[in-house]
Amino acid sequence: MEEFMPMATAFAKNHTLIVVAWVAVFIMVIFSFIKAATSKTKVIDNAEAIALINNQNAVVIDLRSIDEFTNGHIINSLNLLPTEIKNHNIGKIEQHKDTPVILVCTNGVTSTTSAEILAKQGFNHVYTLKDGLAGWRAASLPLVRK
Repeated sequence: MEEFMPMATAFAKNHTLIVVAWVAVFIMVIFSFIKAATSKTKVIDNAEAIALINNQNAVVIDLRSIDEFTNGHIINSLNLLPTEIKNHNIGKIEQHKDTPVILVCTNGVTSTTSAEILAKQGFNHVYTLKDGLAGWRAASLPLVRK
């Protein structure tokens, strides 16, 4: 151990940028683990979504545009834009605060922000679909067209 510390100190002095980058990555990983553990929302896969829909009457909320929604959506899903959630214009889903709510977007990225907002607005069981509707389509799961 006595030999290691002088070598580590010399390495850190000679490669400061690498050490700083490593520390930054380490801090970001710890932050993401803490954020995931304390989040009121959960990312679920297709199988978990189907189980929630079938067993707990989960409500699917499609966050895509009206045109995208009419071109294909999960059966019985409701169309609600992220701006409506952000502006607290959630009248058509207000009665589902104690029901599992699954948010679906195109690829699973934008639904996370809306899920956090819904959780702050009092929704108790908020989920986001991993990989969004793109993952649903890739798994050849059924869609409804209007």
